[in-house]
Amino acid sequence: MTRAPSVLADDPYENFEELGAGEVAYVRRVSPNDLKKMFPDAELQDADLPAWALLAADGTPLVLTDTRNAAIANAIENDLEALSVH
Repeated sequence: MTRAPSVLADDPYENFEELGAGEVAYVRRVSPNDLKKMFPDAELQDADLPAWALLAADGTPLVLTDTRNAAIANAIENDLEALSVH
């Protein structure tokens, strides 16, 4: 059995954001309170609408949309593997 090398051996948080960089994106439902923090330049007229974000592996916001499926489709279009965050 072959083990994958651990990038978290010394410091569990040091390299975490580098895992999956350019390969993985996270899909997460966004609360109205988080919208302005994540997308400060967006004009959010009705922040009570359901919002879904596609985030890069390091947490950088990539896309804001009104459906989970649209966020996943954007990940696929950009050759990223979409993972759900709960």
